[in-house]
Amino acid sequence: MHYSLLDLSPVPEGFTAADALSNTGDLAQNAETWGYHRYWMAEHHNMPGIASAATAVLIGYVAGLTSRMRVGAGGIMLPNHAPLAVAEAFGTLATLYPDRIDLGLGRAPGGDGMVMRALGVHPERAEQFHAEVGELRELLGPPQEGRPVRALPGEGTEVPLWVLGSSLHGAQVAALLGLPYAFASHFAPQMLEQALEVYRRHFRPSASLDRPYAMVAINVFAADTGAEARRLRTTMQQAFYRLRTGKPGKLPAPVDDLSSVVPAGAMPALDEALRISAVGDAAQVESQLRGFIDKFAPDEVILTGQIHDHAARLRSFEIAAQAMQRLRRAEAA
Repeated sequence: MHYSLLDLSPVPEGFTAADALSNTGDLAQNAETWGYHRYWMAEHHNMPGIASAATAVLIGYVAGLTSRMRVGAGGIMLPNHAPLAVAEAFGTLATLYPDRIDLGLGRAPGGDGMVMRALGVHPERAEQFHAEVGELRELLGPPQEGRPVRALPGEGTEVPLWVLGSSLHGAQVAALLGLPYAFASHFAPQMLEQALEVYRRHFRPSASLDRPYAMVAINVFAADTGAEARRLRTTMQQAFYRLRTGKPGKLPAPVDDLSSVVPAGAMPALDEALRISAVGDAAQVESQLRGFIDKFAPDEVILTGQIHDHAARLRSFEIAAQAMQRLRRAEAA
């Protein structure tokens, strides 16, 4: 089983976007040595704590710093962009970095209504998602000399497309188009099992994929002790609470007492949203990852985790990679 990494280029409190982007480059280079298969970044807009808004640009940066690991979008919010523009951008990336670029596609706006207006996006664009994914696949597919509009560069690159989702809609689109499917279980796990069942049951083989291929996202907060790992997790818990209450900001520092910054009444919803998380020392994280893999039977897992301190973030992903390597060896045996 492949294990991959999702990085939002978080901007910690006390630091800048330049620091965040530098941290992304450092993490990506380390992730390659730790055996991560893919390194994905996601499109978010108007978020002080996330520096990955210009996702295609950042993918080029990371691909240039690495040599083997696949690099891609997890994902590009397709309603924000014309399919031709996406095909040209990712076709260019695939031309520069052959057989290393992935293109995950979502139908959410990646921001609120004001962001959509600033981007010139009409809300109805989301209803065209299925058709636009198909159009994008054609633009990146074999050259068609008679086609009036072509992605140049782009056509013939066959950039692998993924459908992303946190509901049944994405599962249905991925199944009908015969594409791999990635579920955003790291922050919206409510429909995970149902979406995987729908995707697998309705999957139609395509030229790019002959059987279902599902990826599940898991938060990881790993440290040398369980207590430190739980403390690291308070950063993401605070950030998620602030986002849910309309007060997004830079990534907060961890706290010893979460109840001092997050009301007790907010914790049940927070715990539910972030329940697909592995938290603890190496043995605890390995056990929890095994439990998620046994329960959901993904073809691949993608690990993520919003951690304030860069060194602690590196250590967390290193421990997680070691855990996944042990699980892979056990499975092979």
